[in-house]
Amino acid sequence: MSQIPVEDQVAMTMNNDEIADATSESNPVDSCSDDFEFFTKIGLTKLQEPSLEHTIIKASFCTGIGDQSELAKKINIVAIHKNSHSSRSREARADSFQVFAKAVADKCGGDANLKYGWYGASRNEICEIVMHGFSWCNTAAGNRYSISLSPAKFAFDSVLSSEADENGLRHVLLCRVILGKQEVLTANSNQFHPTSPEFDSGVDDLSAPRKYIVWSVYMNTHILPSYVISIKTPCLIGSQGFLEANTIKPNSKWEKKITRKQLIERMKEIAGHQAVAAIVDLFAKKKSLLRGQSLNFQLSIHNFLNKSTRMKVAAAAAAKAKQELQKAVDAEIGGL
Repeated sequence: MSQIPVEDQVAMTMNNDEIADATSESNPVDSCSDDFEFFTKIGLTKLQEPSLEHTIIKASFCTGIGDQSELAKKINIVAIHKNSHSSRSREARADSFQVFAKAVADKCGGDANLKYGWYGASRNEICEIVMHGFSWCNTAAGNRYSISLSPAKFAFDSVLSSEADENGLRHVLLCRVILGKQEVLTANSNQFHPTSPEFDSGVDDLSAPRKYIVWSVYMNTHILPSYVISIKTPCLIGSQGFLEANTIKPNSKWEKKITRKQLIERMKEIAGHQAVAAIVDLFAKKKSLLRGQSLNFQLSIHNFLNKSTRMKVAAAAAAKAKQELQKAVDAEIGGL
């Protein structure tokens, strides 16, 4: 089996989206872990924590979520597994990646613009990607036309795209990516190939990229899955970080007031769009029911008042008639 060059396995620096070389030394691996049998049985090898390779990947992930932040302190990296490309099909994909990297480098003046990117998904989806490659039906891919990955310094974005398994663990995939010359794509673009042969991949922002976008036609030639990082996180995750019930403690009932729109957006971060939609729908139905009950009450009051008024009018008419009758009787008696 051909060996993947060192620079294409672990080559990140902490400050510029790259990872320093960690495979030049012997890095022990542990392929026998019952806790991660679902990874080891598909040929992934678990890195032992004292190894240099494990240390660099861990440090890179923590840098991508802010290694000195409160957020990083709440995340526990449980395991890191390495894709050794042990099967023939995976070896072929690794060889193909090298061929395309050279071709893009030749086209771009010697620089293929190789980067690392994070991809978050469910454990089962990550296993499918490692075994068979990316597919347009991957649920975390974004759409059927492209695969979106987060740059090395935005690892947290991939955590948001991941899903907790039955053990409460989330898994993110670290991939080597051939970016070449990039073109800007709009959000939710249906573009599935470059607009011209000069471009090799897409990006949301050329000066400050938050997403590396690889079209579906290149997804298994320009992306090479390298590592799987398994983490334990707090239960609640939002776009601005981890949320806890005791985060906000106002001193009075008038502090920390937010608008209805802000409340809905915060609820979406915590519970998700579908849950909020269900709550809003339930509230609307309840409000409609209360309105109906209020209307019925008002009608009942109206009817009661109408009946009371009619009784008063009838009583007044009867009293007046009685007075008229009394006058007539008195007049008759007075004429006798």
